Amino acid sequence: MTDQFERLNTFLNRLEQGHIYYKLDKICPDTILVEVAVPGERWEVEFAADGEIVIEKFKSIGMFEEDELEVLLADYSD
Repeated sequence: MTDQFERLNTFLNRLEQGHIYYKLDKICPDTILVEVAVPGERWEVEFAADGEIVIEKFKSIGMFEEDELEVLLADYSD
């Protein structure tokens, strides 16, 4: 477990040194999620207890007008 902690800690230190915003979350019993926000992108970096690191990147497709809120709510509401 020490190696996984060191990898996570090194990553967080690099984010802090680069003045990159992040927050931590725990979504599974054995996984720590680092959510990173940079201009035009959001990253989800999962550090698992077994040593696996999974990275997802979400890129912005641009700005929308206010009426897009209605479209989003209609598409994703129950």
